[in-house]
Amino acid sequence: ASFSFVRLKLANCCSCLFFHAPFTTRYCEMSTPFVFRQGRTVFQRLARPTKAVQQRSHHPDPFNPKVTKGWKAALKEAEIPRTKMLEEIEHGLKMGLPGASSIEDRTIPTFSRGELPHFAGINTFLKAPYVEDANLVGDYDATVVGIPFDGGCTYRAGTRFGPQGIRRISALYTPYNYEKGIDLREEMTLCDVGDCFTIPANLEKSFDQISNAVAHIASTGSFPIILGGDHSIGFPTVRGIASVTSKNIGIIHVDRHADIQEKDMDERMHTTPYFHATNLPNVNPKNLVQIGIGGWQVPRAAVPNMVERETNIYTMDDIEHFGIDKIAEMALDRAWDGCDAVYMSYDIDSIEAAFVPGTGWPEPGGLLPREALKLVGLVAKEGLCGMEVVEVSPPYDHADITSLMALRIVVDALGAMVSHGTMGQHKKIIDKPFVPF
Repeated sequence: ASFSFVRLKLANCCSCLFFHAPFTTRYCEMSTPFVFRQGRTVFQRLARPTKAVQQRSHHPDPFNPKVTKGWKAALKEAEIPRTKMLEEIEHGLKMGLPGASSIEDRTIPTFSRGELPHFAGINTFLKAPYVEDANLVGDYDATVVGIPFDGGCTYRAGTRFGPQGIRRISALYTPYNYEKGIDLREEMTLCDVGDCFTIPANLEKSFDQISNAVAHIASTGSFPIILGGDHSIGFPTVRGIASVTSKNIGIIHVDRHADIQEKDMDERMHTTPYFHATNLPNVNPKNLVQIGIGGWQVPRAAVPNMVERETNIYTMDDIEHFGIDKIAEMALDRAWDGCDAVYMSYDIDSIEAAFVPGTGWPEPGGLLPREALKLVGLVAKEGLCGMEVVEVSPPYDHADITSLMALRIVVDALGAMVSHGTMGQHKKIIDKPFVPF
């Protein structure tokens, strides 16, 4: 576009919106002519002749849902029911009392109940119903349980606050995802059963408590969503699910670390869960897939176990070479081979350290957030028997971004299962009663 130079003659005592100090003469470069009208508005734009918009035939039509996913998603929203949302509003008015007479929106109660406002309310996961009676979790498709434990940390502690951090930032989200065209509130039922009572400074007693909690949830047919906690919980969580089924379970483990030593500093720390998980009779190490392994934090003590047990290892170089789609395809092929269900363990430190500062063992060079979310979606859409997200350490976080990423991992997995009709398929493997550990 051509440019015009306009000389603005301003009195010494005059200042305008753009110039907060007196000026005598100023030259401005603008795309279209303007004149200054002293004593009135700052600038008045002169009329210019209209110009026909150039049509580019090679550009896609943005309003064609067959071409752009954005417009397709916009049209799909009308197909999603609003039944649960309206029920929630009605419940909020009943329990929270109608709002003051000056409030025009009569869906707003006096006491905050339900999704809004995002900054208020009791922080359960996604503001899902809190189920105080753990015997009732079977009434829900999925159950969130926190594992506030960092007794297995070998460097920076703080993951005992992970469940609190994830729940707190989850208030930011709605249950609706525009791109996927789904509303979790309308298409599944979710509850929060609270936290497992772990025992600080006692790994083995805590492991038994964790296995108890997860086994109980799984035995009811509800899908266990586990918020860690350090990665030492990866053994008792899998043990809990494996105890209520005779079927074989594969594991997809996303991490920068191998976590397959037998012991670390003479204990079963967060560097050891998959040595012990793959000792379970229905969890074969050949169905353990480890994605993102590498960097300067893989202890050499872990490597002989990886080789001996023939686990499936994909480094970041493998991801660069094959791409996320192919890695997910290969991971699913190996994890499901001869198995009836797959469990996903997601360590938040698998993501590039710049995006997840709130973790115990940050390691640069990991997955980008968009790569991580795509991988999770591809894995989860085939169906899972449970999932965990671990190693979120809020004391080291900044602006809750690590907790937010962990939240997104969980809801994207749920969204993938709901949209592909695989939520609940794990129920068929539950064929043994819950026996407390």
